Amino acid sequence: MKRGLDWRDLQYFLAVARGGSLSVAGRQLGVDHATVGRHIQSLEQAMDASLFERHLRGYAMTRQGERLLAAVEGMDKEAGRITETGEGGLSGTIRISALEGFANFFLAPRIGLLLANNPGLTVEMETIQQIVSLARRHADIAITLTPPSSNRFAGEELGEYSLFIYASPDYLARHAPIHTREDLAEHMFAGYVDELLFTRELDYQGAMGIPARAVRIQNSSIHAQMEAACSGLCLAVLPAFVAAARPQLVRILPETMTLRRIYWLVTRADERGTRRIHHLCTLLRREVEKERALFLGET
Repeated sequence: MKRGLDWRDLQYFLAVARGGSLSVAGRQLGVDHATVGRHIQSLEQAMDASLFERHLRGYAMTRQGERLLAAVEGMDKEAGRITETGEGGLSGTIRISALEGFANFFLAPRIGLLLANNPGLTVEMETIQQIVSLARRHADIAITLTPPSSNRFAGEELGEYSLFIYASPDYLARHAPIHTREDLAEHMFAGYVDELLFTRELDYQGAMGIPARAVRIQNSSIHAQMEAACSGLCLAVLPAFVAAARPQLVRILPETMTLRRIYWLVTRADERGTRRIHHLCTLLRREVEKERALFLGET
């Protein structure tokens, strides 16, 4: 090692390791990517080691980088604990990875509850969940449809939600009536692109027994699927709390064609008890429980 390590360089290293690129790290730290690059270069010179491999898609850690990350995360965690024992509100940045429907139609309107009395806190929401990794510290909390499969993570059921088939009054007026499950095969649906499903729990149509050939409008957004149904173009299977944003939509065969899914609240096990993670998890549990009827489609 040529010289002593600079803690500022380590902070920049941690931001790149978590964000995967200089630009993402720069946005998190409030500097430009060139500044981030200079700190990484300084750290690599101090350690006489290459910490990242540069690719078109971003920065991937080398073995030396992986070893350093484990040590720096420990230091960062201790620093966070010292900060959290002080007075005042929460500070820093907390990133939540959540499915688009939950993030956009439930969490986003309630972010103010978390920011209240915490002027030093920044909340980031990530909805491209298939590329987010809690293990790599790309997020602090994840809202998923499956429980964690490793004891490195802590998971709990956050709450159930119901899904129904929806259509616009205009669509129903222009198409053949739907009286039974079998009638659905003659209608067009909007749904997810099958190859892009990162969890089969999102295959709502398949779980309801709707033929794959009926899902002729495919995209990666539940919002887009809902708007397609609102336009009178097709039917869509939607979470009840999402469809509540468009009260003109009508439920189809609600007594027989319904589905339940469970949201899981997942964090890293070693951070479960930290003040800000605990605070946010408590808020999420409280707000979901308060809106249980909305999630189940009972309102």
